[in-house]
Amino acid sequence: MRQLARTALILAALMSGGCATQPTPPAPKPAPPAAPQPKPAPSVVCPPPTPEVPPPVPPVTPNLSPADWSSLPGWQDDNLLRAWPVWLQSCTALKTRPEWQAVCAASEALKTTDAATVRAFFESQFALYQSRQADGSEDGLITGYYEPLLHGSLTPSAKYSIPLYSPPADLLTIDLGTIYPELKHMRLRGRLQGNKVVPYLARADIDDGTDPLKGSELVWVDNPVEAFFLQIQGSGRIQLPDGSMMRVGYADQNGYPYRSIGRVLAERGELPLAQTSMQNIKAWGKSNPDKLPELLAQNPSYVFFRELPNNGNGPMGALGVPITGGRSIAVDARAIPLGAPVWLATTRPASDQPLDRLVLAQDTGGAIRGNVRADFFWGFGNEAGNKAGMMKQPGKMWVLLPKDMPVPTELPGPLAAKARVVNK
Repeated sequence: MRQLARTALILAALMSGGCATQPTPPAPKPAPPAAPQPKPAPSVVCPPPTPEVPPPVPPVTPNLSPADWSSLPGWQDDNLLRAWPVWLQSCTALKTRPEWQAVCAASEALKTTDAATVRAFFESQFALYQSRQADGSEDGLITGYYEPLLHGSLTPSAKYSIPLYSPPADLLTIDLGTIYPELKHMRLRGRLQGNKVVPYLARADIDDGTDPLKGSELVWVDNPVEAFFLQIQGSGRIQLPDGSMMRVGYADQNGYPYRSIGRVLAERGELPLAQTSMQNIKAWGKSNPDKLPELLAQNPSYVFFRELPNNGNGPMGALGVPITGGRSIAVDARAIPLGAPVWLATTRPASDQPLDRLVLAQDTGGAIRGNVRADFFWGFGNEAGNKAGMMKQPGKMWVLLPKDMPVPTELPGPLAAKARVVNK
């Protein structure tokens, strides 16, 4: 409790103007008139706490309890051969880490012939743990995401007028953990205004028509709502006029917290909360084009992109490996080790049909927070998007860890800069 109190005091100080600077030293004694006076150091002004500064994310202590393989619903029925290459993909990132080296080496040496062989391998090489909430409960929320297809051009036109930006040159990132260890994995983003650091531009400032990020355009697309949801998904493909395909992925973010426009529509009485799916929000935008810009501006968070290799693999996840439709999930990396196999027991979108299978924790998301929380990657295209947009299901999760790996009590943050800003 003392540690949490100290962290709260530090955050309060950061938000009131002491961000990323050491405490101000006493004023120096006056120098003789002939001596030159030192130039004052640039001051750092923190953004106000709301909405410019995202609220601090409370720490998560993994709550993993030993479990028996017989407790897994559907364990004997899943075709694990479909999960095996996805697990080997995890090993390309994990095999240099001491706790994963032996099991990854054994995996790469295994000659897989059938699902039974793979099942026996997992049971012999891994220990099984159920992930529980802090209060000991088993159930959590499982949502979905996908890789969308947009249409765009490398040059602007009347048709392609919505820019997707690469990270602007004036975007600053302040790593708070370099000053206060209690705030590791926490960053502030801003820009210089004179010799002060101020909040970066919010979505409304970027989209107001003055083009403050001119020169940072990566590509232009034809639909503002699709561009908005691309920022939520974190990656996607853009078909260019000549038929070629361009892939883009998350590069950075402006530092503001995500605000759900679906919830805004519900609060305004435009849509029932239970019907604020991606599909219904898109339909509302098509029916209300005059109201759309103001609605999108209610979410101040803004994502910047980079071009990714279009090599036929899935988009790159936070683990640093391509993710696979139907077998990759995004998790809270503070609760479940990135790269680990996870048994997921949930239901298909908007139904009670079981969806029980082995998946790999290969990605993260800005709103994926908690011990029993996952975002299920459905793959690429409209069909995947329909499933992802409807998915908001209860579920349980079990984590597979190497038998000689100590049960983690504190996990690091995401292993890569990529962090989608989903908010389901």
